[in-house]
Amino acid sequence: MRSVRTVRNNKAHGEVSGKYWRIYILVFSVFFMALALVGRLFSLQVVANETYRALAENQHKVTAELEANRGEIFLGDEGELYPLAVNRQFHMAYAVPKEIENHEDAAKKLSSLLELDENTLRGKISDKDDPFEVIKRRLSDEQVQRVKDLGIKGVRFSPEIYRYYPGEELASQIVGFVGSNGDDTRGMYGTESFWEKKLKGEDGSVSQERDGGGRWISVSDRDLRPARNGANLVLTINHTVQYEVEKILRETVEKHGADNGNIIVMEPATGKILAMANFPNFNPNEYSKIEDVALFNNPSVNTPYEPGSIFKPFTMAMGIDDGKISPDTEYVDNGFISEAGYKLKNSEEKVYGRQTMTQVLEESINTGVIFVEKLLGNSKFLDYAKRFGFGQKTGVGLPAEASGNIVNIEKTNRNINFFTASFGQGISATPMQMVNAYAALANGGKLMKPQIVERMIYSDGTEEEVVPEEIGRAVSEEASRQVGKMLRSVVTKGHGKRADVPGYLVGGKTGTAQVAKVGSSGYEEGLTIGSFAGYAPINDPKFAVLVKIANPKDVQWAESTAAPAFGRVMKFLMEHYKVKPTEDPKESPMYTSLYGNGAQQPAVAVEKEKVLGVQDKKDEKKKKKN
Repeated sequence: MRSVRTVRNNKAHGEVSGKYWRIYILVFSVFFMALALVGRLFSLQVVANETYRALAENQHKVTAELEANRGEIFLGDEGELYPLAVNRQFHMAYAVPKEIENHEDAAKKLSSLLELDENTLRGKISDKDDPFEVIKRRLSDEQVQRVKDLGIKGVRFSPEIYRYYPGEELASQIVGFVGSNGDDTRGMYGTESFWEKKLKGEDGSVSQERDGGGRWISVSDRDLRPARNGANLVLTINHTVQYEVEKILRETVEKHGADNGNIIVMEPATGKILAMANFPNFNPNEYSKIEDVALFNNPSVNTPYEPGSIFKPFTMAMGIDDGKISPDTEYVDNGFISEAGYKLKNSEEKVYGRQTMTQVLEESINTGVIFVEKLLGNSKFLDYAKRFGFGQKTGVGLPAEASGNIVNIEKTNRNINFFTASFGQGISATPMQMVNAYAALANGGKLMKPQIVERMIYSDGTEEEVVPEEIGRAVSEEASRQVGKMLRSVVTKGHGKRADVPGYLVGGKTGTAQVAKVGSSGYEEGLTIGSFAGYAPINDPKFAVLVKIANPKDVQWAESTAAPAFGRVMKFLMEHYKVKPTEDPKESPMYTSLYGNGAQQPAVAVEKEKVLGVQDKKDEKKKKKN
């Protein structure tokens, strides 16, 4: 019997133990579930608190972008500012098709008024399932009123801010334009592009919470980050001078049937650009209509060319500065110089015999500047060329500036390359580089950094002036003075007579250069680029000017294309800025050093007309020969 009880007790004990294990498992399960829940709550409320709080807030918070106003661009003249690029409100006309009662009539009236294709417009506004359809953008207030007068139900308007250029073609390649590339609206070309960061400003934002019904919660915190408007730019360009220079350039290009042209006016002492004209140009308000996008470029800064003989004064300045020559140094011209199997000749294969260095510039003798380069040596010639800024960007503050090309003398030591470079062939420079180098001659040998922006006016009213910056010294003051005398002689006795301005001491140099082939060696047959560069008054230089006329069709030489345009520009500058004429040249030390005591004044207007007549006859003879 004892054994039976034992078995029963063991069985009962096993049943009790099984129940306890099930209880233990249940308790532990509940415990771990509670622990997991606590952990999850800890994670949500502590670890990820900020994340979920932000998500919750974002469901009730609305953030709106505050767009900064783009800075505007101005030209100056006598203390007045003239807008070149401004922000202007236009209007977008759009249709709500389902509200238009007569689609045929609406399309007919709107297309006629807004100069749109009637069929295209009818198709756009006839789909009643289309909630919104743009009719036309950039409408003026007057155009909006005329559309309203049509009384077409379902046509609405929305204000839009656009960039507007009130000067239209004026300084177009200087200013550039604001354009869109997808959702990206930014400055393209010109100052609009180069100074984008200053002009654009910084957008702001405003945030505020709404309740479940979308209403503002007045007690919520408001997060405001104000927009910072862009800075206004005041350019160094003079409004009146730019207008007149563009007019002179356009008339010159059209008169001679030239391909294009450039004129730059610079203040030697400061580097300020007073005018930069290019022709042809374009209207930035209608940039989307321009098929040839090359028109958007500014050839004054990004199109190098072989300058030809206007480079010769720099070779002379190098020789004088290095003590190798003076204006009176003589040499004998035989008409050519042989080097490495080549014969380098003078223009029209002329032979001049014994000549001074001043006469070399007057007659533009190639062999004369080769003579100077030989005395200098290749290494010094290259060093001086760099000191004048050739082969490097000027830093004028405009986009896509080219550095020119002096590789022929920078990477090789072939004499032939240096000989041709001495008269401006085989190397290239931009019009900007050329006028800047002439400004250095006018400025006592000091090379300044060209300046297109005079000052910036920030949204808080503060102003930042762009301070003139000296890059370095090209030649000594004495060397520049001597070259100035030589350039004056070119205008009074040489090929620069038509650049003169009676009553003022004008100096400069002509250059008729060949046009290098693109993608191959050699030069284009029958194509030339005529340039005239100089400054005035020689005794106290106020302005350096470069005129470049590409491929004139009626006359070949720069003395008949670029030189007269230079004279017109310089005459206007003297009058506009009220520069005192040299009424009695004998009082000018520079005049006395040129002509001696008791010398006569430069040719008066009547005498100049006689000179012009002779030159015109020369051009006619050359034209007949061609």
